[in-house]
Amino acid sequence: MKENKKAKKEKPYGLVFLILVILTYLIILPFKPEGIHKSIVESGNLLIRIIPIILLVIFFMGIINYYVKPKTVSKYVGQGSGIKGWLLAVSTGILSHGPIYAWYPLLSDLRKQGMRSGLVAAFLYNRAIKIPLLPLMIYYFGMPLVVVLLVYMLIASVIEGLLIDVFEQ
Repeated sequence: MKENKKAKKEKPYGLVFLILVILTYLIILPFKPEGIHKSIVESGNLLIRIIPIILLVIFFMGIINYYVKPKTVSKYVGQGSGIKGWLLAVSTGILSHGPIYAWYPLLSDLRKQGMRSGLVAAFLYNRAIKIPLLPLMIYYFGMPLVVVLLVYMLIASVIEGLLIDVFEQ
């Protein structure tokens, strides 16, 4: 019963944002119709490019919701997860690909099932490490800088996550 009341109290920020965007387009339309057309075409192209990633995230969300129970989430990334939670968040952050906003719904579901905010932060922080781009980075900046930067990023992600956990409590 409490969940239904909570769902009713949530504000429709997405709908408000959509309405504001549409109103902005309508206001600009008489002054710059070619710009509006170009913007809509580019938005459509972007949507076509991200649809496969969105479908993949929806697929993973379905698998997680079906197979992974809140108790399992708590075990691996919940309050008592310890070092394995940090290792899981850091490694999956490094291995994840695609646009970051496509991961938000999945992370939101995991948070609802008990994932710690600090681990979400560590995951998001480590998305900046792109394995396919490491050889290029080594080529331009050299191995010592890349190793120091990666170690710094890994340590900073855990510190950031710990700080978020502390502030959240």
